[in-house]
Amino acid sequence: MNWPSPSRFSFRVFRVWQRNFEIYRQNWKISFLPPLVEPMLYILAFGLGLAVMVGEIPLGERLVPYTTFIAPALVSVAIMYNSFFETTYNSFVRMYYQKTFDALLATPLNLEEIILGEILWAATKSVIAATLMGVVISLFGLFEFPGALLLVPLAVLGGLLFASIGMICTALVPGIEMFNLPIFLGITPMFLFSGTFFPLQNLPGWAQGVAQLLPLTHLVALVRGCALQLWSGWYWLSLLYLAVAVAILLPLAIALMVRRIIH
Repeated sequence: MNWPSPSRFSFRVFRVWQRNFEIYRQNWKISFLPPLVEPMLYILAFGLGLAVMVGEIPLGERLVPYTTFIAPALVSVAIMYNSFFETTYNSFVRMYYQKTFDALLATPLNLEEIILGEILWAATKSVIAATLMGVVISLFGLFEFPGALLLVPLAVLGGLLFASIGMICTALVPGIEMFNLPIFLGITPMFLFSGTFFPLQNLPGWAQGVAQLLPLTHLVALVRGCALQLWSGWYWLSLLYLAVAVAILLPLAIALMVRRIIH
């Protein structure tokens, strides 16, 4: 497996992004609907139902309503889902069934540029989803500004990370039906045990340690801290974790995909 060389990349990467964006624009009304409706459904369900039983959650030196606690986590989960599923199912379909990668290789694009373009597009979908959800949630008064504006760069970072993880899965699975395995073993546990629906302090000590290894845990912490303007020095460690993970996993994803397609 050869690590991708910077000399293999050029501005042509954005042609792949542009191609996916043009397809996205054709169905933009359908694509915009879930990020707009989902937060309202969650907030209504948790705000009118579960929040009454749970009450307030200790967060830093504050007590916040349960709905306020989970709202940033919903954005974090949307970042994970949009980027991961784009570079798994959608990229696999373009690569294997639609033969889009083969068509792109008939242009001046090389394989590394195509894969990076796919990852960048997946991160873009995360930014779009996070922005739309952030706007809707802000209308309910659950986000605080200007801290909530930092959701956009966090969506870029988180989108690149989970897009890279998804692309690694695409490079390794033998068939599209096998995506159920990383979803069951990775995505679903992160969705449930990354501080999304309850504080990590509620978990046993060993489980808290495991949760700190999960990338969504750090993304949720950062999004929650920015959206609610809860600043802590620990957030720098979470930011470093995500940045280092992207720096390692993104080139790894490209290298594994090149190996899969060539061999």
